[in-house]
Amino acid sequence: MYRARATIDLAAVRRNVSAVRRRLRRGAACIAVVKADGYGHGAVQVARAALEAGVGGLAVATTEEACALSDAGLGVGVMIMGPVLDDHLEEAVATGADFVAWSPEFVRSVGRVAARARRSVRLHLKVDTGMHRLGVEPGLAPSLADEIIAHPWLELRALMTHLATADDDPDFMEHQLKVFDRAAETIRGRAPGVFLHAANSAAAFRGERAQYDAVRTGLALYGMSPFQRDPAEHELSPALTLSSYVATVRDIEAGEGVSYSLTWRAPRATRVALVPMGYGDGFFRQLSNRGDVLIGGMRYPRVGNVCMDQFLVEVGRESPVRFGQPVVLMGAQGDETITAEHLAALVGTINYEVTCSLTARVKREYVGVIPEPHEFHEESKSDEWPVMPRLSGRTEDHA
Repeated sequence: MYRARATIDLAAVRRNVSAVRRRLRRGAACIAVVKADGYGHGAVQVARAALEAGVGGLAVATTEEACALSDAGLGVGVMIMGPVLDDHLEEAVATGADFVAWSPEFVRSVGRVAARARRSVRLHLKVDTGMHRLGVEPGLAPSLADEIIAHPWLELRALMTHLATADDDPDFMEHQLKVFDRAAETIRGRAPGVFLHAANSAAAFRGERAQYDAVRTGLALYGMSPFQRDPAEHELSPALTLSSYVATVRDIEAGEGVSYSLTWRAPRATRVALVPMGYGDGFFRQLSNRGDVLIGGMRYPRVGNVCMDQFLVEVGRESPVRFGQPVVLMGAQGDETITAEHLAALVGTINYEVTCSLTARVKREYVGVIPEPHEFHEESKSDEWPVMPRLSGRTEDHA
């Protein structure tokens, strides 16, 4: 028994990959986004399950994340989507990773490192189509593409963008895609073999318009809704169950308060149970006096302030709840379910933050693991997508 446990079902991850792939146009590949330690689920374990289900590559945000995947020996291309400091470029290039590029300064920096290492580096040129975060202005994209193409140790492998409103404003998404299409037409005239990718999970579920040659599947991979609704609407299965246990039960009288600041007082004689999890584990303090937990397949309300290491629920004097019983904070128990979307709505955030906030104090365990050696059906094999080629090792030199 663990005081704070996240159980990740890797079979659910594989089902979610299949649910996404069923919606893709023929020829479009799926890139699994496993940044932020797989959105709190465990990057290496989730990546392995996603590859088993047929994704064509992996994407992360940082050099450290790329190194962790490379060291795991997954044997597939990894794309670093975030900024990389010059001090980290040599290490990042050694992993064999692809890089996202959006400025002449970065292209020149990675070009110098690639030349010193005598290793070809693949770049995905990112165009700012309206999100105004990372990305080259559309009008400057052709000249930057020319600079990449002209460098002997750089390879322009893809043109990409990021969609700001795929989850809630399809009209602006369409505007971005039109800007992207114009940039792509110009770039493909310079590099006919360049691949295109723009869609996140939300855009992928909106149809083929944004799917191009690949989609970057993040949230859907973990069985969470990119539209902050019921994941089952898109045949997604939440992969993570967050649980603890009943550490103690206590009878209190009418009018007595519980936890810091006594923000909840019993309206009647009742019984409360203590759950040893709190905001030190990433379970939001904003959930004080809000929402339920599941014990024995029944819902019980949280009462009082959530503390760093524990919180209380009211179970009532007639309740069968007892010491040691499992408590589900997020996930299913019996016929009841608490989703990340539900918890996010209670605190005014999004489901991404619910799982990404879980700290290292929460013990991760994995079920649904396929034992070695892997034997897959033909339709489960990884897409052959040249943007994310399989790698033979971290130190392979350019031939």
